[in-house]
Amino acid sequence: MEERYNHIRTLISEEKLEQAMKEIEEIIKMDSSQDQAYYLKGNVFRKQQDWKNAINSYTHAVELNPNSPAADARDMCIEILNFFNTDMYNH
Repeated sequence: MEERYNHIRTLISEEKLEQAMKEIEEIIKMDSSQDQAYYLKGNVFRKQQDWKNAINSYTHAVELNPNSPAADARDMCIEILNFFNTDMYNH
């Protein structure tokens, strides 16, 4: 499975987000307890600046595995949103 996750990471880094998402969805369909799949799904959404779905995916990953790197990624997304929202008030 780790080899497949590495392949998905490569797809994400190459901006092949649609293909990466298809592979992630296949994994989730086979086994919805794969926190790593939800973490990577969050990464795809984050690259697309779809903050809501990124945070939701990261949160799901953390619910499955509290030690997931998704916890830090989720916090980073929230910080980004807080920065953007605060900045919007300054205009």
